[in-house]
Amino acid sequence: MQTPGVLSVDRVVHRVRLVDAGTVTDDAWVAFGDGRVRAVGQGDSWRDLSPAQAHDGDGAWLTPGFVDIHGHGGAGHAFDDGAEAIAEARAMHRSHGTTRAVLSLVTASVDDLVSRVATIAGLARTDATVLGSHLEGPFLDVGHKGAHTAGLLRAPDARSVDRLLDAGDGTIRQVTLAPELPGAPEAIARFVAAGVAVAVGHTDADADAARRAFDAGATILTHAFNGMRGIHHRAPGPVVAAMQDERVTIELIADGTHVHPDVMRLVFAGAPGRVALITDAMAAAGSADGAYALGGLAVTVADGVARLDDGGSIAGSTLTQDAALRMATGRCGVSMPDAIDALTAVPARVIGAPAGSLAVGAAADAVLLDADLAVRTVWVDGVPA
Repeated sequence: MQTPGVLSVDRVVHRVRLVDAGTVTDDAWVAFGDGRVRAVGQGDSWRDLSPAQAHDGDGAWLTPGFVDIHGHGGAGHAFDDGAEAIAEARAMHRSHGTTRAVLSLVTASVDDLVSRVATIAGLARTDATVLGSHLEGPFLDVGHKGAHTAGLLRAPDARSVDRLLDAGDGTIRQVTLAPELPGAPEAIARFVAAGVAVAVGHTDADADAARRAFDAGATILTHAFNGMRGIHHRAPGPVVAAMQDERVTIELIADGTHVHPDVMRLVFAGAPGRVALITDAMAAAGSADGAYALGGLAVTVADGVARLDDGGSIAGSTLTQDAALRMATGRCGVSMPDAIDALTAVPARVIGAPAGSLAVGAAADAVLLDADLAVRTVWVDGVPA
């Protein structure tokens, strides 16, 4: 634990079980000041800092703020629908521990995506908790389209890629594409050169095609098992290719619907330190069952599961990251440190975001969870959210 000399701190959260960087520290404390973690220690040594405020954690779990690199909305709003909708959806997810997020956009025309990426770029410049945008489409395979409008899917071309990058002005964090499409190798190279994390997803790629994409610079597998070939004993597919490649981070939607808990356990075991728990949440997250839309497609949510009215494909999720934590540590049997890493450090690392840690100097984003892993308090930049 790190305990620098006398510091002026705004707040100390003490008597907690701190989960960070793959370890659990009992009777820990963390000091916040000026939006940063100023000191970390154990026992009563926090009193030497004379904090302006002290928060007694009473033995609860304290973790870094969760980082969601793939989610489309919540609280009845989609991230595609402008700044006010984004603010409402982000507030809901923040209350569930997601302090920083990449805002995912579903397939649309390139013109519409350019406008939406520019909106998110403007927000990212003024709100550090908005990490940028994720383009989930339009460069996807129509045969694995899931909840994307087939008529808007297309192969990547240089002009479209450059228009999107220009609109993002350095804030596009991730793009999902099907690497077998014409022009995909060139698009991967262009996105990677621009600092964008390329994800393989909504694809008909076999294991060899996925490996070629990873060799070309792709570093993420989008919502593993969904929108791609599965694992067959004679055709391992992109999931096995990703599990075998230390360069690749594997997204999992831990809601018990998209992937069976037993299979999620296998992925955690087969790719230690490389699983990112995402929500892929659509507008119905944090809201009631009923009729919704996703990318202009009609969706019905029943018992918390979203499906397209036309064809019945799963259409995103209604997941929040605290619920993903409970699923991972409960039905999947993942250890608390590994599950927290999958919600924090791992997703932050793959997109190059300065988040997911409570080390001294890090942003003071933290989540306090009770014994049942329900969120008690969330801090963003050291301030209760």
